[in-house]
Amino acid sequence: MSARPHNFNAGPAILPFEVMEEVRESILDTNGSGLSVMEWSHRSPDYDAVRGEVAERLFRLLGLAEGHPFKLLLLQGGASMQFAMVPMNLATAEHPGAYVLTGVWSKKALAEANRLGVGHEAWSGAEANFCKLPGEGEWSVPDHAAFAHITTNNTIFGTQFAGLPQTSAPLVADMSSDILSGPIDMDRVGIVYAGAQKNLGPAGVTVVLIREDLIGRAPKGTPAILDYQTHVKADGLYNTPNTFGVYLMGRVLAWIERLGGLAAMRERNESKARALYGQIDDSGFYRGTADLGDRSIMNVCFRLPSEDLEKKFIADAKAAGMVGLKGHRSVGGCRASIYNAMPPESVSALVAFMHEFEQNNG
Repeated sequence: MSARPHNFNAGPAILPFEVMEEVRESILDTNGSGLSVMEWSHRSPDYDAVRGEVAERLFRLLGLAEGHPFKLLLLQGGASMQFAMVPMNLATAEHPGAYVLTGVWSKKALAEANRLGVGHEAWSGAEANFCKLPGEGEWSVPDHAAFAHITTNNTIFGTQFAGLPQTSAPLVADMSSDILSGPIDMDRVGIVYAGAQKNLGPAGVTVVLIREDLIGRAPKGTPAILDYQTHVKADGLYNTPNTFGVYLMGRVLAWIERLGGLAAMRERNESKARALYGQIDDSGFYRGTADLGDRSIMNVCFRLPSEDLEKKFIADAKAAGMVGLKGHRSVGGCRASIYNAMPPESVSALVAFMHEFEQNNG
């Protein structure tokens, strides 16, 4: 572990090291089959067992008891494809989707809805440079809206909803960058979707949890592969899935369970974030970019006194074995992504480096 860089990349992101070791041992012969999971037929009993285990573990982590109203789809195309699938399946010109714009990804989601003529802007944080989230009562969902859409965590600007809001229309939550970082109130959502590459596994798998009453609403003429009902009827096997990605996701879910589930994961993540924000706030040298009440525990975004110092900070950090600290190209600055798999020891190493860098350059 000590030979590996501390990986603060925003995504694809760090995976649990013990899971990587486990997969390394099983990649040539998965589950005693004599073949790799990458060689299995997606219609084989071997893969069916893996897929079933993934569903069982995920539902258990989410506290969804037998008889719950959700279907699990393991799709491809990332959150970007869900930006299109959600409005294609649920919205019409008379009943648009209501979007809360809290950053780049929610803007892209609304743009897809607008291409179909079914989007409505419910709130925008653009004037505040997306450094804050809407307070209670600052945004409302029209009575005729088909759904309300939020991005729960914003990787670029470092904001995060502390919990899921109560909405009059079905809530659609893009949780790509904070899914399973803590407990989720599934009673409040109609659809949760998330690319796997932050907290769940490798890139190439997209988790969609959809309430049964929202299936089968796509209008006639919707391409089959973009209709949720197609995938439900095919039991997730309409096209060849990413078998390796699904297998690895199952190992990550098992790792989360071993650590104590979502409540323990929330405590672990909040502890890491407190340590890092504490260094930023106590220094007078670093400056957090998100409003205090809306800070993300997944993506810690901060600035230094000058861009030259930021470049030096990123270069020196890399030399010290810390990678992925450059902010998104659209906003600059620095960003430490500390997803579920980020070890507390890596955050401690970054805090120590930040203190030393300030001492030498402040």
